[in-house]
Amino acid sequence: MSWARPRVPGAAGTNPEVGIHRLVLWNIDLTLLDVGRVTRAAYAEAYRTVTGRPLVRLPQTAGRTESEIFFDALALNERGTRAAGPAGEELLGAFTAELASTFRGRRELLTREGWLLPGARDAVAGVAALPGMVQTVLTGAIRPNAIEKLRAFGLEQYFDTEVGGYGSEVFPKGALLLTARSRAARKYRVDFPERATVYVADSARDVAAARMAGVRSVAVASGRSSAAELRDEGADVVLADLAEPGHVVRAFDRLTSPAAAGWRAAAGWRAGSRPAAAGRMADRPGRSGRRRPR
Repeated sequence: MSWARPRVPGAAGTNPEVGIHRLVLWNIDLTLLDVGRVTRAAYAEAYRTVTGRPLVRLPQTAGRTESEIFFDALALNERGTRAAGPAGEELLGAFTAELASTFRGRRELLTREGWLLPGARDAVAGVAALPGMVQTVLTGAIRPNAIEKLRAFGLEQYFDTEVGGYGSEVFPKGALLLTARSRAARKYRVDFPERATVYVADSARDVAAARMAGVRSVAVASGRSSAAELRDEGADVVLADLAEPGHVVRAFDRLTSPAAAGWRAAAGWRAGSRPAAAGRMADRPGRSGRRRPR
């Protein structure tokens, strides 16, 4: 038996005899690229437009969705503002629409004031080309802004953005991971095993989200969490960066291979392919991926 493979971005098509069987979800900001200056300016403008007040204090953003950040920003900047219930949801909806507009208006600044992190493009392209791979995004950014970022740096072609998870949805990232995995399973008519599903991100909160969702995690120490913090949170693999794409791709291949995932190979998988060990790791994969006692 073999699975039909939709011809869409993010689905590997290098070997038609290999059935789709593994899923990788990438965080975007500070994992693949840095457009923080543009994002903060767009956020401040949208916040002022919707609330009528300036954004004086911005809450912590690492590993969080836009909905979480917005309600925390209200709490920090708008004492006495009631953000719960239908009124809060209406305010969030207005802010989300305005944020998409203000970010789109800064589209040309993305490559001028932002940059792609070293090795990101080659790493994403290499992982996308692995046999049986579907690649998408799992990000705290709202969907229109996430796609603007990928498009600006020529990365959109490597992802099936249709099945991704975005900050437009009012869920924490752990729940978003489950939702995105279910979307991918429905679209590709494949049950992606938890141990053949990987979330790639840069914050300790993201590693915790992967653990909550029961999937594997590759943590890149390119954001605000140190390699030690990512390791202590229980990441399966911790990479210093993506600067050596060949090593990065081998790490993914090893982590999601049927033997490593501990499940019976899907029809069409060719046995005997033994991925090489990855290099440039800030740490070795953990034995169980569980958080270490502190």
